[in-house]
Amino acid sequence: MSSTASKPNLAELYTPESRRAVADADGRVLRASFQQLATAAEVIGDFAAAALALIGAYSIYHLLELGKTVVYPVQSIVGSSLAFAFFFVILLDRQGVYHTGSGMLRVAETARILRVSVETFLLLLPVSIFSAHLISRLVLGIGFFLVPFMVISEKQMMFSIVRHLHSRGRGVRKAIIYGAGFTGKRVFSSLLRSRKVGINPIYFVDDDECLAGKDIFAHGYRRESSSQILSGPVTSEMIRRTGADLVVVAIPSLAQEKMAAVAAAAKEADAKLIYVPSQTVYEDAQVSYVDIDGILLATVDLPQHMPIYERAKRLMDFLLSLIGIILLSPILAVIALAIRMDSAGPAIFKQKRVGKDGRLFDIYKFRTMRVDAPQYGFSPTESVDPRITRLGRTLRKTSLDELAQLFNVLKGDMSLVGPRPEMPFIVEQYGPRVRGRLSVVPGITGLWQISADRAYLIHENPHYDLYYVRNRGFFMDLAILLHTFIFAVKGV
Repeated sequence: MSSTASKPNLAELYTPESRRAVADADGRVLRASFQQLATAAEVIGDFAAAALALIGAYSIYHLLELGKTVVYPVQSIVGSSLAFAFFFVILLDRQGVYHTGSGMLRVAETARILRVSVETFLLLLPVSIFSAHLISRLVLGIGFFLVPFMVISEKQMMFSIVRHLHSRGRGVRKAIIYGAGFTGKRVFSSLLRSRKVGINPIYFVDDDECLAGKDIFAHGYRRESSSQILSGPVTSEMIRRTGADLVVVAIPSLAQEKMAAVAAAAKEADAKLIYVPSQTVYEDAQVSYVDIDGILLATVDLPQHMPIYERAKRLMDFLLSLIGIILLSPILAVIALAIRMDSAGPAIFKQKRVGKDGRLFDIYKFRTMRVDAPQYGFSPTESVDPRITRLGRTLRKTSLDELAQLFNVLKGDMSLVGPRPEMPFIVEQYGPRVRGRLSVVPGITGLWQISADRAYLIHENPHYDLYYVRNRGFFMDLAILLHTFIFAVKGV
């Protein structure tokens, strides 16, 4: 027998299908390597930022000659900083920072960093007291503020780098999302904000032909990232045409036969299928989404009662609102006088709003609209609205009209952070799920206020408030206040 008879035909081996299979396999390996490298870089970055922050705290203490300056050996400072950074990273890992997404507007990530900073310094304090080398309390005090600032800044830089690499196609899987409803929008934003997942949702697909061609924007500070809606159903030809290698079914109530059809189309196009599973949800439950090994799952959380947190929050609200009123009293007086001079009518506008558990209260705002404007109605979404006064446009743009609500916080009707209180006629339209936002005290600022969706009506974007209700805590509140301050300074 000829020896050439046993040799494989190279043309048969390297068909377009086989070459595509090899390329897909190589792509999966590269994507997995990218995610591992990105996580490793994040850990190293956090470690370096925490260590440098503590070294920086000692440098500030030494250069400014604060207190009774104690000179420490260089090796002692470096060693202590590295040890601190090691425990800091360990606690970040315990909080799931390296295993979960960033959360809505990355506020959850900021909250975890603030929480870990407090935990690490509480751990370091007794060590410094009983250590042979006493560490100055001033160094710890400076480090307490410098560490979270450095780590948050470093993470923002890492986020920008990874996002840039993803925009260049590095380590990214292209996905289409089947379902352009509430769940689909949540999944879309979660995928874009969770850089570790490495999934780029390029299109929505929906069976409603009226939605075809429209764009859906991700939840964020600005209306930047968006994807277009394609008319369904999902077919293998559509998956190939879009270049997607992942199909996300974001319709929990999808009929079994439609799910089977989508699964068959994904299999034929050699794309992976992940989905949000259908499950029975309690009336007041909130649904959150987590990524576990590439599979997007839904988790159900019942509203939590946290008496210690709520009492501590009320004390913080009372003290901060009292201090704010005292310090800002000249500005409040000037605003009130300017309103009276700009247009006829009182400086303060009062309106009934719905608070915690449906209780009505009078909300205070500096008046920005004419006195003949209807007292109850949807708020203006554009500055050219004829109901708004000349000064009112400036007050609304800068949010200075909300400063009067410090008196609501002082009284206990409102909090500094929480869902915005709505008018009674809007609350009457709430369904069981949206009524969950009434389970907490309403606030002056919240996630919705620092998002791009603030340009639209509050009740059209309940997901921000529901996310807060589910994840609220002292550090979440502190993170929102911090983001609000940054948001205001940047003039977004």
